[in-house]
Amino acid sequence: MATPEIEISKHVLMDIAVTTLDGIDGTEVASAPLKMNEVLRNQTPGRRPRALRVTREGQDVTVDVGLNIEFGRNLVALSEQVQQAVRENIELMTGLKVRAVNVSVHNVCLPKGSPA
Repeated sequence: MATPEIEISKHVLMDIAVTTLDGIDGTEVASAPLKMNEVLRNQTPGRRPRALRVTREGQDVTVDVGLNIEFGRNLVALSEQVQQAVRENIELMTGLKVRAVNVSVHNVCLPKGSPA
């Protein structure tokens, strides 16, 4: 009897990455820059695309993520924490091999709840 195959969509991998990032204090996934045709197309109000891309080749996954990091936080330490956490969660939950988690810091922002 053949072993049934299980297909894991890129959306599931993205959801794992976003949920992982939601659990790391001082970080959030940055909004992706909008192209002119996307602005003119009337996207869903309040929902901007995120700076997150997942590429999958067979059993190998690469994650590219743009982050906003709170002012006063160690950018390098938080970026490394993000890389490790995203890698561990995707590998643990899917059995896929994460080749890389590439992090780019897009913005430094004020902590949530602080006066502007």
